[in-house]
Amino acid sequence: MKFASSDGSPAIELHSSTPGIASPPQALAYAVMACMGMDIIHVIQKGRYPLQAMTVTFNGERAAESPRRFVSMEIVFHITGQVEDRVVQRAIELSRDKYCSVWNTIRPDVELRTSYKLTS
Repeated sequence: MKFASSDGSPAIELHSSTPGIASPPQALAYAVMACMGMDIIHVIQKGRYPLQAMTVTFNGERAAESPRRFVSMEIVFHITGQVEDRVVQRAIELSRDKYCSVWNTIRPDVELRTSYKLTS
């Protein structure tokens, strides 16, 4: 099974089980990571902290039975730069509670754990 976006939309293709092509649940995970990541970068840059790089890792647990929805998500933000702990904590909090429309669209019973690692 394959799905491709319509004409005029940004190109995206999702498959149910083709190696190397994202599945719909993977796309949802990417969307949460990207949405929160962009928010966090914006908050850090707005504070004029010298952010050099950020990578994000995701680990999700899905229900054993259909629908195999996510029941928990764990996102780790790996941040490189001279950024204070309190700034990163606040950026994550703002993204989770206020700014990230993707996360705030997901069912409220999905557990979200976030953490970060700072490297100078």
